[in-house]
Amino acid sequence: MAISKLILVAMVFFSLLVVHLVEADNQVVVNKDATKSSYTPKLDCGAACEARCRLASRQKICKRACGTCCARCNCAPPGTSGNLELCPCYFAMTTHGGKRKCP
Repeated sequence: MAISKLILVAMVFFSLLVVHLVEADNQVVVNKDATKSSYTPKLDCGAACEARCRLASRQKICKRACGTCCARCNCAPPGTSGNLELCPCYFAMTTHGGKRKCP
């Protein structure tokens, strides 16, 4: 009789342990999905700056400045000029002299 009670208690304990592990595993999967959805993919700055600087008279300087700004902000405004409101970080970067750094 004592052995059957011991087996019953062990089975209940084991069942609770399995349920707890399954619940914990489900929480980990949910947290992984949450981090994946907030992940922002890295922008291809080379292609973005190539498009941004295609009409510039000094393309090498434009691409270098644009590449630096794009790498720091992970964005580059579309078009060859303007549209800076679409990338506030890009717009806010300035040189030591206070001029806008990003083309």
